[in-house]
Amino acid sequence: MYPNLRAEMARSRVTNEMIAKMLGINPATVSAKLNTKDRLKLCEARKIHDELFPKTDFIQLFTVAENEDENKAS
Repeated sequence: MYPNLRAEMARSRVTNEMIAKMLGINPATVSAKLNTKDRLKLCEARKIHDELFPKTDFIQLFTVAENEDENKAS
């Protein structure tokens, strides 16, 4: 759902478990939030950006994959 975020996570070796610990939620919940459009709260996205990827453009980091929008509309 967030291909740029996933790419940055892979490059930085950041796991769902690490994000879950930072946000104080279950790793399965992080996975669901990152795989479902509109599930991630703005405050969570801000925290992920500010603490893990501050040098990355926020909008670019959380841009939804275009093909995901098309698949949902079908």
